[in-house]
Amino acid sequence: MPRIRGASIEEHHEMVWAGLAEALRQLLLERDYDTITLGHIATRAGLARNTLYNYARDKRTLVLALAERASGPMLARVTAIAERSREPAADRLRETVEAVLDACTDQAMQLMFLPAAAPLAAEVPKGPHGPFHAVVVQVERIVRDGVESGEFRDVGDVRLAVELLSGVMRAGAERIGREPDAFARTVQSAQEIILASLTSDRHPPAGHSYRTATP
Repeated sequence: MPRIRGASIEEHHEMVWAGLAEALRQLLLERDYDTITLGHIATRAGLARNTLYNYARDKRTLVLALAERASGPMLARVTAIAERSREPAADRLRETVEAVLDACTDQAMQLMFLPAAAPLAAEVPKGPHGPFHAVVVQVERIVRDGVESGEFRDVGDVRLAVELLSGVMRAGAERIGREPDAFARTVQSAQEIILASLTSDRHPPAGHSYRTATP
């Protein structure tokens, strides 16, 4: 029986998944995604190829599994924020921005934002079948709450507005990937830009003060 890496089977699997994400990240810095094979990934992660097949049968399956594992904790956190419907939408959206960018510090998430990762990102399904769709739905929920309460201006097509604002989040994630020490500044800037786009013709509710992320 192969020696496990952690103190338990669960910890072993977590360490293997982290190693696979890091191996793929390193390889993407060295070569095009299309030229990377499961053999390359297994070797870099220190696994036998047959062992890697226990985790993914091919490269696309591996990428999707990594994305799904990275999106799970983020979805749980964002959903919990969205469900606090008694709180101002602006506060919830600001907290959501920080939660999403914090999730983007995960090794598997960072894979999606490397300069050479466009073909890899294309492997991840979009829309209702994608691993990040549920997160987008929760963000849309917060924006709709804000529009209905009058905190946010009427943006018309909420789904389109959120899609456009996701560009700010992607830029923030890429910045954090390049400069991890810029996390707090990047979160604050993303919060300000996103809230400004939704409240450009509104004033903050009486007694409301914008909070910024803490380092």
